[in-house]
Amino acid sequence: MAAAGLRERALRYLAQREHSRAELARKLAQHGDSGEIDTVLDHLVELELLSDARFAEAWVRSKAARFGSARLRHDLASRGVAAELIEAALGGERGGDDLARARQVWQAKFHQAPQDAREWARQARFLQGRGFSAAVICKLLKETPDESAEG
Repeated sequence: MAAAGLRERALRYLAQREHSRAELARKLAQHGDSGEIDTVLDHLVELELLSDARFAEAWVRSKAARFGSARLRHDLASRGVAAELIEAALGGERGGDDLARARQVWQAKFHQAPQDAREWARQARFLQGRGFSAAVICKLLKETPDESAEG
């Protein structure tokens, strides 16, 4: 495929949502060779139409209310975002720390504290799957209902 066709396809993808460079390269791989793709992506970066930093910030903004830092970090890394860009994007979201986000996710799902060890384990697994650390989970599930209502 000609470079113009690759550029048009890349612009269509970017018009739908932000993409990381690695994601966009993966999507374009079946439509051209790696040299053409790199040239198109370099041109998009020069024009500031493609930015891994902007992608990471948008991803964190859209997902932070539902997931913990570990999950966000993993998702971004799997999409080819560099570690320093991930940390910068997560650093901007520190206003809503993991404990507060975990409390919101937990309240929306469970509404009440675990009554026994089995229920505690079930709630902990759910929060762990959402990417919250063991320390945050333990702190949240050991709170009394009055403490969580204050937050």
